Amino acid sequence: MILINLLPYREERRKRRKAAFFAGLGVAALAGAGIVSAIYLLLQFLTTEQQAHNQYIQNEISRLEAQIKDIANLKTEIESLKARQRAVEDLQTDRNTPVHLLNDLARLAPEGIYLTAIRQDNKTVTINGIAQTNERVSEFLRNVSRSSEWLDKPDLIEVKLASVSTNTRDPRRLLDFSMKVSIKTPPTEAAQAASGVPTKS
Repeated sequence: MILINLLPYREERRKRRKAAFFAGLGVAALAGAGIVSAIYLLLQFLTTEQQAHNQYIQNEISRLEAQIKDIANLKTEIESLKARQRAVEDLQTDRNTPVHLLNDLARLAPEGIYLTAIRQDNKTVTINGIAQTNERVSEFLRNVSRSSEWLDKPDLIEVKLASVSTNTRDPRRLLDFSMKVSIKTPPTEAAQAASGVPTKS
């Protein structure tokens, strides 16, 4: 028996295709919306993580800046303490300088040299005296230059004849001299100051 379909099958097939197309379009739209949402959420997560990381870095920078400020304050305090220590050491040295100076001059002055005046101006000392001969003055200069722990750079200012009366009838011909020397810190005290060991008074 032969069956003949008289219904408009082409129209039905077109409707089915259109329904499938719109269904696929809806699925694609939902998939696209899901992908966009996922990307948006991922970007939000990454942004939040980066902000948290930036905040952590900022907190660490603030902490380090506070530590640097504390270190700078400590350095200032250390420099202040060192300046005070140097001032105390200078005062101690200045207090003992006249004693060492006189001891050095008494030790270094050869026979035939008589000191008449000693004047100190800061680190410079002017010495006036009387000598029997020029050789005594030269020997005194050499002794100061080579053997003194406290005096340095002797500089002879002048030597002139001086007549000094004695108990006898004949005056003795002597030399009146003046010189300048610089006061220096002895090597032993300089080494102790460099090593941080306090010097003895």
